[in-house]
Amino acid sequence: MAQTIDIPAEAATRAKELGYRIRLARTRRGMTIPDLAAKVGIHRKTLQALELGRASATLGVFVTVLWALGLEKTLAAVADPDTDTHGRALEASRRPARVRKSRKLKNEYDF
Repeated sequence: MAQTIDIPAEAATRAKELGYRIRLARTRRGMTIPDLAAKVGIHRKTLQALELGRASATLGVFVTVLWALGLEKTLAAVADPDTDTHGRALEASRRPARVRKSRKLKNEYDF
């Protein structure tokens, strides 16, 4: 029995967009669903679920399909910490105003 996963509406929309992009990349390469599924080593229904943006598709399947399509390098921009302006602002607000150099304890046995 298939497991249904409830995700927020915005996340579901993004998953559908990503699935559509993967389908478009596959069709541009002239690959059928069975061809790509065989190359990746998954069942064709799993690939169909991925292309439909279903939340049941795993991250490993997404990454492997992107690899099979030659698009794995596009993942470098996903959740890039350098572009996370909100996270960087939160980090900066928690940073102490002054940082002290740690004192080394003198070891009495040090020569």
